[in-house]
Amino acid sequence: MKSLYSLILSILSLSTLAAQQPVPAPAQKSPILIFGAVAHIGDGTVIENSAIAFENGKLTMVADATIIRIDRTRFSKIFDASGKHVYPGFIAPNAQLGLIEIDAARPTLDAADIGAFNPQLRSIVAYNTDSEVLPTIRSNGVLLAQIVPTGGTLSGASTVVQLDAWNWEDAAYSIDEGLHLRWPAPRSNSGFQTLTPEQQRGDTYEKSVREMHAFFEEARAYAQQSAQEVKNLKFEAMRSLFDQKKPLYIHTNNAKTIQESVLFAEKYGLKAVLVGATDAWMVTDFLKSHNIPVILSSTHSLPTRDDDDVDQAYKTAVQLHEKGILFAFSHKLAWQQRNLAFQAGQAVGFGLPKEAAVQALTLHTAQIMGIADRCGSLTVGKDATLFISEGDALDMRSSQVTAAFIQGREINLDNKHKQLSRRFDAKYKQ
Repeated sequence: MKSLYSLILSILSLSTLAAQQPVPAPAQKSPILIFGAVAHIGDGTVIENSAIAFENGKLTMVADATIIRIDRTRFSKIFDASGKHVYPGFIAPNAQLGLIEIDAARPTLDAADIGAFNPQLRSIVAYNTDSEVLPTIRSNGVLLAQIVPTGGTLSGASTVVQLDAWNWEDAAYSIDEGLHLRWPAPRSNSGFQTLTPEQQRGDTYEKSVREMHAFFEEARAYAQQSAQEVKNLKFEAMRSLFDQKKPLYIHTNNAKTIQESVLFAEKYGLKAVLVGATDAWMVTDFLKSHNIPVILSSTHSLPTRDDDDVDQAYKTAVQLHEKGILFAFSHKLAWQQRNLAFQAGQAVGFGLPKEAAVQALTLHTAQIMGIADRCGSLTVGKDATLFISEGDALDMRSSQVTAAFIQGREINLDNKHKQLSRRFDAKYKQ
């Protein structure tokens, strides 16, 4: 009986915390001005003393405050950001936010489905805007995210969302913007893995590749025909791949499979983006010659081979930058998206120019996803999706987001972490 009573109290306690979920902000109603901040534009440039204004959710002024005259009576709210920094909202690619709440709790996982080829599946319809993880991500400047399905070989379509909404319809920013292909892994070299005779011969890998070719051959033939009276939902979802309206995000890490997958995409006339790409540093000339963007996802990890440099994962970003390859940062775990900017900061410590790191979190990510006309940089006419930080947003020691805006709406930066901190701070001060 006592244990049941404790369980009830625990549930009530969790319910109380859930009730404190920040409410989505209303639409911007009047002009806002931010002045005095160091503005990191997102395109590689910096304005040391900036004046940034926005109205009706759009940026109307991004200028050097020292050379313009501002009529402050026009603005209903003015932020004096002297000594602070302003950034475009960071974008988290390859995320399972809103699809995964607790990695270790299976009932909270909704990122994958059964079956190998599921291009018709859409991550957006499973997206949970009430996730308690989302406010913790926003608090570190990540204001947009690409919600990606997992599982199988062809996992389905991803959607870019803005992270402050009542429902998935309101959250959708670029809906069904690309399909995700999980390229099979070649035979493992690990001595701890038990392999079947087929795997030892490489038969499993070759069989999987043949199955992909067969599926894409059939899908291409279907796409070349006019609209069908009886539609094949799988192949209908792939039509936009063959006219390059949408990219194919290929998830693979090995240098050999990176090259094979790129050539696979070219065979079918697809616009490819690599995701993961641990070995991208080994094939930079190949990637550059084929003009392939990369979304890195292993920038905080140990080397994959015994003879790799111990800091190779930290150096990969600067090696791609030096070759002129378009790249972005991502993180494998949903809740770890809040540390996305610090991954970029780590790369800065290993030679990546700071503003190039900001670009990889903002404009370059937007360009890869095809949304750079609306976000990714502090440019007049784009959405007013930005945030103010007291310190360097790429440095975990000084980063402190004090205000954030999504399409001009000033969002609530409270989250469960802060709520628990206040709760136990009050408890132990009594």
